[in-house]
Amino acid sequence: MSKLINFQTEPAGYRHWRVKYDGDIATLFMDVDEGGGLFEGYELKLNSYDLGVDIELADIVQRMRFEHPEISVVVLRSGKDNVFCAGANIRMLGGAEHAHKVNFCKFTNETRNTYEAAGDDSSQQYICAIKGSCAGGGYELALACNHIILTDDGSSNVSLPEVPLLAVLPGTGGLTRVTDKRKIRRDRADVFCSTEEGIRGKRALEWGLVDELVANSKFDEAVADTARKIAAKANRETARKGINLTPLERTIGEDGSLIYSSVEVSIDRDGEVATINIASPDENAPENLAALHQEGAQNWMLRVARELDDAILHLRFNETELGVVVFKTSGEPANVLAHEKFLLDNKNDWLANEIMLYWKRVLKRIDMTSRTLIGLIEPGSCFAGTLAEILFAVDRSYMADGEFEGDNRPVATLILSEANFGLYPMSNDLTRLQTRFLGSPESVDKAKTHAGEKLDAAQADTLGLVTFALDDIDWEDDIRVFLEERASYSPDALTGMEANLRFAGPETMETRIFGRLTAWQNWIFQRPNAVGEEGALRRYGSGIRGKYDKRRV
Repeated sequence: MSKLINFQTEPAGYRHWRVKYDGDIATLFMDVDEGGGLFEGYELKLNSYDLGVDIELADIVQRMRFEHPEISVVVLRSGKDNVFCAGANIRMLGGAEHAHKVNFCKFTNETRNTYEAAGDDSSQQYICAIKGSCAGGGYELALACNHIILTDDGSSNVSLPEVPLLAVLPGTGGLTRVTDKRKIRRDRADVFCSTEEGIRGKRALEWGLVDELVANSKFDEAVADTARKIAAKANRETARKGINLTPLERTIGEDGSLIYSSVEVSIDRDGEVATINIASPDENAPENLAALHQEGAQNWMLRVARELDDAILHLRFNETELGVVVFKTSGEPANVLAHEKFLLDNKNDWLANEIMLYWKRVLKRIDMTSRTLIGLIEPGSCFAGTLAEILFAVDRSYMADGEFEGDNRPVATLILSEANFGLYPMSNDLTRLQTRFLGSPESVDKAKTHAGEKLDAAQADTLGLVTFALDDIDWEDDIRVFLEERASYSPDALTGMEANLRFAGPETMETRIFGRLTAWQNWIFQRPNAVGEEGALRRYGSGIRGKYDKRRV
């Protein structure tokens, strides 16, 4: 097995970023360690980044929400002279396996979405202050911010040069954010995205590529002034005291299994299946907000979200040949609902709100995972409320009908709650139930009338909440046949099929980024024009341009 990629990090271990806190404003410096690449064979010159750099950024954004809730504005800027960021490291992309390139782009997109949404969700705005060249993925870092400031020094510029220079697309939503977020005119966007040297100064401001253009001599002063003005509008409690996101407890078995405190991942390599089991809490829900804040990262709802998030990322990057992920739960559904209800009843508290927002992001991570996703609702399951939402994210769900011979666990049930009707929208801005019942919205209303009830298999099937309800005679055989069938299909075709079927309904900027970009980049990253021996990615830096097969396909 190749080197395991670890998504757990902490500030003491950062090699590429540093943060300065000043009241309700934080300054985030990108200062990439050239020799700190995740793999060998390339140097991270000119503030270019690889997955390791982005893992740290994702951790910073997460900690900013939980450990520093007093922060209203985060200023993103370079820690190096004469360059902001050269984007994703080209040597890394040229030498990486195809799956890693695509998963890398997906992860960077998820990270950008997280801090892009921080303004709307948590009143934590991100400002990008650009001095020097801001190219490719560097400009995509800026595009996800709420406000972009560019110095007017005659050389600092913004660019998306991937098409003319590398024969690939900007990998982290650049094309879509240029047109959909910044609403750049189509003809100007065409010029911008095919200009290697980028655009600077007044033209960048006039075209809407940046929000503010500042004389170099007044740059620091202007950035500080803008940050103060935005912070003053944030209406955020600066006296909030954050919690410490303590390291996760995780054990990795020799067979690749993962054991956390409440999440376990078992591996069946012969069957190409990973099974994730989530256990209900043993402890009672917090008695009051003081108890919640004292629990901090050990609160069950937060702890499970973090563990599930880590498990999904681990499977994506480290277990690429496991084509099916099965979700199970075990324990007492009432305990799950009690913990969830406490957060819902206290949603005006910043920590309770952030925990629910984190679940929204984790569930989106599940939606975006390119594996066949299955839910098994067995006797003794606790698919209730937030955990039941997983069932509406998967591709198929099987529910045990009635008592199973020799099994003394409680009969399988499914319980809906308030959380299933608006708390966790998908990337298409619909709930998973609204997406499920796109052609019959009345089915969502009908399901809502049964919220709080213990639904057995027959009731869940009638309401359309599960794919199949099976008795103990058919259970094992039907699921076995399905898993064997899935393992026999092309993983490429399955990835395309699943992604097409999961996101019914309206398009948003987010669905376009993940749908269009991932599909096209997946294809382009395999084309000889990009990654062949004479392709642009391989020849980058050699002084010889890529040699292209000119046929359009």
